[in-house]
Amino acid sequence: MTLGIVVASHVDHIAEGVHRLLKESAPDVSITYAGGTDDGEVGSSYALIEAAIEQNDSDTLYCFYDLGSAKMTLEMVSEMTDKDVTIIDAAFIEGAYTACALIQGGYKQAEIDDQLEPLKVK
Repeated sequence: MTLGIVVASHVDHIAEGVHRLLKESAPDVSITYAGGTDDGEVGSSYALIEAAIEQNDSDTLYCFYDLGSAKMTLEMVSEMTDKDVTIIDAAFIEGAYTACALIQGGYKQAEIDDQLEPLKVK
C-alpha cells in the first residue's frame, strides 16, 4: 500500500498552487490535482477529478477539496475507482499539507488519520 494525495479545487490556479506548496515539503509523495471545469472556468469537473485520482501513482489516497461540489464530485469518482479513496473534511491547505508531511516522514495510515482528526471541520 502506498499513500498519496489528491487536491480538488474550483480554480485551476488554486489547485496548482497547493500542489506546488505540497511538493516543496513532500517531494517523494505522489500528489495530483484537479482545478476548475473542463473549459477552464470556476467549478468542478468529474473528468479532471477522475484523471487526478487515476493518474496518482498511489493506491490509497487522501483527497482534499475546497468547496462542497468538489467534495460531491470526489464522492462520485471514488465510487468508480479501484483505489482506496478517503475524502477528508479538513481545512483545505492545512489538512493536505499535514498529510503530505506525514506521508513524506514515513508515518503509517493510522497515525496520519489521528493527526488529521483535530483538523476536521465537521
